[in-house]
Amino acid sequence: MENRTVPPAGAEDAPACEAFCVHDEITRRALQKLPEENLLFDLAELYKMFGDSTRVKILFLLFEEEMCVCDIAESLGMTTSAISHQLRILKNAKLVTYRREGKSVIYALADDHVSKILELGLEHICE
Repeated sequence: MENRTVPPAGAEDAPACEAFCVHDEITRRALQKLPEENLLFDLAELYKMFGDSTRVKILFLLFEEEMCVCDIAESLGMTTSAISHQLRILKNAKLVTYRREGKSVIYALADDHVSKILELGLEHICE
């Protein structure tokens, strides 16, 4: 295994190696497993959806129960317009789906992946 040593540039907040030493074989193997740039971009965009507490609240409500826009708005003490805006963002991100029932529009989580993301995220922060 070839190692290259270069002095570190500036102080780091997180613990870092005392000397810059690249392990070429390790980095090569890791880079081979790295997804394509467009997939990484899409993944980052997906996680941005969870960066807004209102959207996370909506997702958790839908995790428990399919709900119409009015029920979500009432549950969160917000306007239907504000909830519709957030639901449009979540729908465009393919995190929720909807169906019409008479005059109501009922929203649900798009699939089990969304439920798992919520469960794993909550489990992680509760540890």
